[in-house]
Amino acid sequence: MTYLMTAGEAVRLVQVFGKHGVDVCVGGGWGVDALLGQQTRDHVDLDVWLPAGQFENAMVALVSAGVDRIHPWPGDKPWNFVVHDGGRHRMDLHIYETRADGTIHYGSAVAGESFPAAALDGSGIIAGVTVRCEAPEWSVRWHTGYAPRDKDRHDVPLVCARFGIALPAAYQTSPLR
Repeated sequence: MTYLMTAGEAVRLVQVFGKHGVDVCVGGGWGVDALLGQQTRDHVDLDVWLPAGQFENAMVALVSAGVDRIHPWPGDKPWNFVVHDGGRHRMDLHIYETRADGTIHYGSAVAGESFPAAALDGSGIIAGVTVRCEAPEWSVRWHTGYAPRDKDRHDVPLVCARFGIALPAAYQTSPLR
């Protein structure tokens, strides 16, 4: 199966979430392209961050949009899993909780991580529509800690260059001898 998430579909899904009272934040590749204000590559999915307290509304929104199958994906967790429409559209959901001190908690109670709410307060544009997305510094940070893939090697330098962020060591190449 070949998945493809077009700009139009990404915007449609973000808008469907909004109509159902779900405040999503676009992440991953579409989050990068939103920050850049233009599509720079094809995307196989749409990554979204959504508050755990809005999970039920999110599921209703997904079903209304035709994305109603939970597909087990290697590495899926209760707070991060893939859903798809049985066709070409796939979404990667990242469920988080906002703590009393305003920080975001993502992951299990024991092994999760916390980060400032500002990490999800970026703003970008997809297909001419303004969307909430990961803040640039956090978009780069979340692309580290693992061996970069080709798409990461495409995305991260673009965000770093646009926002004046130092290129992480894993993305720096040594000159050929």
